Amino acid sequence: MKLYCLAVLNKGGDGKVVPLAASHDLASFGYFQRSSVKEFMDFTCKIIVERTATSSRSSVKEQEYICHVYCRSDSLAAVVIADHDYPQRPAHTLLNKVLDDFSSIVPKSQWTPAKSSEVQFTTELSDYLQRYQDPEQADAMTKIQSELDETKIILYNTIDQVLQRGEKLDDLVVSAEGLSMQSKAFYKTVCETRYIVWIMICQRL
Repeated sequence: MKLYCLAVLNKGGDGKVVPLAASHDLASFGYFQRSSVKEFMDFTCKIIVERTATSSRSSVKEQEYICHVYCRSDSLAAVVIADHDYPQRPAHTLLNKVLDDFSSIVPKSQWTPAKSSEVQFTTELSDYLQRYQDPEQADAMTKIQSELDETKIILYNTIDQVLQRGEKLDDLVVSAEGLSMQSKAFYKTVCETRYIVWIMICQRL
């Protein structure tokens, strides 16, 4: 079980998402891949929050990863990216805890594009990311757990199901301002490699 990324974002009234703070655990990736992997995780968090309605939760599967998101009624949102072995409920319990602490520490005046650079919450997110690598840490919080039992979590099998009608992930990657040319090339290489592997598997059947 592994957590890779934990992020807090703000979904403004105009639908635009403002990244506020994030922490990553990329030790399991190759050194030269980490920069691109980090960019894509941040990009994925932003896309998922943009497509998630306020006051709702969802879990989105994508390849070997699963992204859990919670967007509160005040438009503050949190995303955690994990592997498929990490349980869904503890992940959403973590999101609750992170958003509660963030809103109590960071004033709402800093949840805007102009003030987002002033947000100081990265250290707290890094601590959460490490402590909650063990999902039992989340399960111990029985009060939040019981609240989650009454909350519906929408599960999507792929990120394509989250996108708006007519949208394609490939097109979003190409037009993304937050991705470097290196990361876009990395994405293309990964997609081509997976396609080749899929063809090879089909040929064996």
